[in-house]
Amino acid sequence: MTKTKRTVLDILIAILIITGVGGASWGVWETCFKEESVYALSRYGSTGSEVKSIQQKLKSLGYYKGAIDGIYGTQTKNAVTAFQRNCGITVDGIAGKQTLLYLGLGGSSTPNTTKYTTEEVNLLAKVISAEARGESYEGQVAVGAVVLNRVASPSFPDSISGVVYQNGAFSCVYDSNWYAPVADSAKRAAQDAMNGWDPTGGALYYYNPAKTSNAWMLSRTVIKVIGSHRFCI
Repeated sequence: MTKTKRTVLDILIAILIITGVGGASWGVWETCFKEESVYALSRYGSTGSEVKSIQQKLKSLGYYKGAIDGIYGTQTKNAVTAFQRNCGITVDGIAGKQTLLYLGLGGSSTPNTTKYTTEEVNLLAKVISAEARGESYEGQVAVGAVVLNRVASPSFPDSISGVVYQNGAFSCVYDSNWYAPVADSAKRAAQDAMNGWDPTGGALYYYNPAKTSNAWMLSRTVIKVIGSHRFCI
């Protein structure tokens, strides 16, 4: 605890003693100060089901090669560190709130409902499911992020539906994939993208080089490669 915090605590203790407030109230004050330092959800030495989920996700993304044993050891920490470095977020080896969000393990159950309607969430999920079927979870979120990046860009329509249905923007709108059931992972990916996760780093376009021959698209500057897709500006 820093000198400043200790000084504040001393003052509070004095106030409590002078006013005759009981020990129960002191416990509340002590908890308030402790909460400031308690942030990490899983870190080196942690154990349990959350650690297993982290290991499983990291293994599916190719970062973790160890056993799914629920023990946050050196291999798990190194995998988290590599994942953080690749995503461009704080590299500390700790699976905190932001890292869990990027892994698709935290914050995805509730989208930013103050900004998006249910219809918009469902439409984004539908695009992700049709465009990124078979891609990793990160790759699915990335497709959703591109749609949202276009909405935010003055060069594109200013709504999700406007971007999705813009003439020639997404070929999936015209093929059978558009009518396939929306994958559960795509629904979570849409929510994570809406909550602020952008694995692409601001991309406005993406393409699969094995399926695209468009010279203009192939000339775009690639800023990220995730799975089969190249994400561009």
